[in-house]
Amino acid sequence: MFAYIVRRALQSILVMAAVAFVAFALFQYMGDPINQMVAQDASAAEREALRRTLGLDRPFYVQFLVFLKNLMTGNFGFSFRIGTPVAQIIAERLPATLELVLVAALFALFIGVPAGVYTGLHRHGAMSRFMLTVSLIGVSLPTFLIGILLILIFAVLLGWLPSFGRGQTVQLGFWSTGFLTASGLKALILPSITLGLFQTTLIMRLVRSEMLEVLRSDYIKFARARGLTNRAINFGHALKNTLVPVITIAGLQIGGLIAFAIITETVFQWPGMGFLFITAIQFVDVPVMSSYLVLVALFFVLINLVVDLLYFAVDPRLRVERSVSAH
Repeated sequence: MFAYIVRRALQSILVMAAVAFVAFALFQYMGDPINQMVAQDASAAEREALRRTLGLDRPFYVQFLVFLKNLMTGNFGFSFRIGTPVAQIIAERLPATLELVLVAALFALFIGVPAGVYTGLHRHGAMSRFMLTVSLIGVSLPTFLIGILLILIFAVLLGWLPSFGRGQTVQLGFWSTGFLTASGLKALILPSITLGLFQTTLIMRLVRSEMLEVLRSDYIKFARARGLTNRAINFGHALKNTLVPVITIAGLQIGGLIAFAIITETVFQWPGMGFLFITAIQFVDVPVMSSYLVLVALFFVLINLVVDLLYFAVDPRLRVERSVSAH
């Protein structure tokens, strides 16, 4: 087990190094950030002085090595747009994104898994067919359209929920949270549903297909022959084995929620990391864009590592295979 963790950690370090290189190289060709930072009538000497101050006059490989060194020490540099340390900007925006992702992930799991189990156990029922039809619509509609429709219905027509912003927040040390205020909780509803709807339908259809496959397996037939009740078979045997691949997909989807929160945060003007990234693109703020991609990749790598360890702990076949190969 320890050797497996070490090997996965080394692989993660290599992945992060590759992502850091791609993130830094990708934004070198998006334009000159100096044009966004100086007045239109600035002289060539003033532009060149600012370029030297920011280190943009150095060769590409030198800039990347400095960027990599700073990342290792937790220094993400300074924003070209506002001159504030990027780490400080991320610390201000990260709680909003993580709270949105947490609520969206819980929504996807608590709706998707029971719905998948129900449609798998009652695959010929009218309600199951209705839920599958709704899930198909949820998969097909783009996220921004879902968000606009929800705003139109619940914010404009009914006036029940806010259409933008995070609501009132409470500062708990370095963390700002909207969980402790009524307006903060109301502001979370529409964007979290918008962000989590695709994952909900994906998990539902995955659980359903896995449930149908498990119910056709030989050991389920043997359990029925032993006289076990349907409840014991469906939830004690079938569901337990169904959730093994769901763990992998759900873990990866959490990383996807963080990465693809950009659209939802833009539609709802949510003050999180995704909205920050869009603003950074407009002003060619390379340190912010690069740091954002590296941070998202770090979340993906950590979630992948946790999922692999959970998969290793849940599925006894992996432990048996590894012990056999070790001998």
